[in-house]
Amino acid sequence: MPDNTVAAVLREQVRRRGEHPLLICDSGRLSYAEAHQRSTKLACGLITLGAGKGTHVGVLYPNGPDFIVAMLAAARIGAVVIPFSTFATAPEMATQLAHADVEILLATASYRGHDYRERLAQIDRAGIPLLRHTFFDSAPPVAVDSELLEAMEDDVDASDTLAIVYTSGSTSAPKGVVHTHASLLDHQLVLNEIRGLGPTDRLFCNSPFFWIGGIAFSILAVMLAGATLVCSNAVDPGETLDLLEAEKPTMTNGFVGGITSLASHPSLPTRDLSSMRRGNLYPIMAPDVRPADPELRHTMLGMTETGSVITISEDESDQPEHRRGSFGRPAPGFDTKVVDDTGERVGAGELGELCVRGPFLMQRYYKRSREECFDADGWFHTGDLVRTDADGFVYFIGRRGAMIKTAGANVAPAEVEKAIAKVAGFAAHVVGIPDPERGQVVAAVVALDEGAVFDEDALRESLKSELSSYKIPRRFAAVPAAEIPVMSSGKVDMPRLTKVFDA
Repeated sequence: MPDNTVAAVLREQVRRRGEHPLLICDSGRLSYAEAHQRSTKLACGLITLGAGKGTHVGVLYPNGPDFIVAMLAAARIGAVVIPFSTFATAPEMATQLAHADVEILLATASYRGHDYRERLAQIDRAGIPLLRHTFFDSAPPVAVDSELLEAMEDDVDASDTLAIVYTSGSTSAPKGVVHTHASLLDHQLVLNEIRGLGPTDRLFCNSPFFWIGGIAFSILAVMLAGATLVCSNAVDPGETLDLLEAEKPTMTNGFVGGITSLASHPSLPTRDLSSMRRGNLYPIMAPDVRPADPELRHTMLGMTETGSVITISEDESDQPEHRRGSFGRPAPGFDTKVVDDTGERVGAGELGELCVRGPFLMQRYYKRSREECFDADGWFHTGDLVRTDADGFVYFIGRRGAMIKTAGANVAPAEVEKAIAKVAGFAAHVVGIPDPERGQVVAAVVALDEGAVFDEDALRESLKSELSSYKIPRRFAAVPAAEIPVMSSGKVDMPRLTKVFDA
């Protein structure tokens, strides 16, 4: 690509592949030329409102053409894209609108029972004084021509802010992560090379566009490659499988947990999904490319702050047993180190916190100084506890803040959860609960499917072959899977879940 701004990438792909589909989402279709035409009109409407470089534009749509058109329109004029979660409650919307200083909100009125017009009406507008214009399933009037738009596009620089993407807030209050055009686009160019995403590919993705995996590792990655993005909002999994059969995606990426309804659909064995040869959504891929044991395939580690994926591997074949659970190696463009509690580097095989730096990293958290986000040498401390092997492969152990300290020993919840799943087949959520003698004790909430039977003694005995004694939960609670509390982001609400042990 000649320039690394969103406008330049779009122009180049329109020149090269104008009629090629950029997006296929259920019945919605969007070619590169149509994306340019529609975003041109919307961008001119934004300019009519007085928007330009640095204007904060909120975008609240489900995956689909409207999200991409709104994102492109704002980015082309140098405005800052602020994606909003379709799961957001009224209080969450109010907090993000205020914190992100949103001036214009482009949104759908409703989606899957969520009425965003009503939610906005519930918000005290005095708390969001910068919000001047809101458009639900509509667009601002146009009173300028495209020549002004072209001039404004030419004024956008690669170092200008492209987006402020909010973290999901699973362990703390959501933070606004600031990324430039260059940091996101250059990073995806590198990742495209590693995973082999090219112009003939169709990428099926189930990641929400409002998170970094959707906006960067999917939308921007596909645009840079001149490829096609395939997604679905269908409630009926059969309809999504129909789409996949008809459109024949070649690659997949996203959340495996988000395709359980597809993987368990009775029609799956009769479906021809052989076009999907690469990616991580194994349960719906053809039998000859599914791993016998997913733990022997490299997975990926990513975060909003690193602009999507940071560890990855081009090798999608089964790995040897000693590489079980690998998350690949750090992607080019990042310096990485693993440090102990004192900040000293640890050796291969030792547990420590992953630290990263490099040009693809976020600029900072919005409304925080760089000194608050990085150490004196420019390292970002991720909070991810990992170990590496002698070949540089990374193994994720858990989150630093989630570590349980029991009688002086550290226990990673993820390690215990994995062991429970292995020996009993149960999904479990492991937490530390206060204990006067040990500081904390390890406790596990086991999620039971309908009709499942939980035998605590048998599980304890089975775990002895997998875990050191201090890692085996001292307390268990069995809860119906449907009753596990979740946040609006879809992630487990750990503080509420922990209350099952209060009785």
